[in-house]
Amino acid sequence: MIGYYIIGGLVFMISAYVSNKLKSKFKTYSQIKLQNRLTGAQVARKMLADHGITDVEVISVKGQLTDHYNPSNRTVNLSDAVYAMDNAAAAAVAAHEVGHAVQHAQAYSWLTMRSTLVPVVSIASKYSQWVLIGGLALAASSALGNYVLLLGIIMYGMGTLFAIITLPVEYDASNRALAWLEDHRMLTSQEHAGAKDALKWAARTYLVAAIGSLATLLYFISIYMRRR
Repeated sequence: MIGYYIIGGLVFMISAYVSNKLKSKFKTYSQIKLQNRLTGAQVARKMLADHGITDVEVISVKGQLTDHYNPSNRTVNLSDAVYAMDNAAAAAVAAHEVGHAVQHAQAYSWLTMRSTLVPVVSIASKYSQWVLIGGLALAASSALGNYVLLLGIIMYGMGTLFAIITLPVEYDASNRALAWLEDHRMLTSQEHAGAKDALKWAARTYLVAAIGSLATLLYFISIYMRRR
């Protein structure tokens, strides 16, 4: 299990660095006021309208960096700092979340695939680590342990697959957001540069999570292969 803790420690440190960097970037770009004075909510609604999407509501939610698109009730949920603010960071986040709504409306294949996995992953991720630990404990005294370990690997693998599939979903949403912001001249060159940098660091949080999950999965697979 030492390898597991080493991987976990490295992922934690890298995640903490990226998370702090992301917060710093958003704080910086929150100081860049938009010349057009549009708030995040207004940017979101305009992008929805420009894509002909009329059945998605833009609402405000509590918290920091809690912004998300909910496909089940078709809402773009923007945190207070994004919903009511008129700065480069708010515009970037609002447009990114609408990017997910556009993906949904256009049946973007990666988003459809990720949505299909949600029910399975929600259960697998909840119990996978307990099954893995149980498999490791049993493997020392019983052949049954290897089967339990394999089950844990499969369950953990579902979460890893979900994390990997999330990458193209998030990067595509950012690309759609930046393209729309530029094509419709919503931002000045300075504002657009800030929005692009903010979304770049936001995407890196998902990248770190996917790499960490994959590294952990490979670690447990190596243990299983040695004990066969």
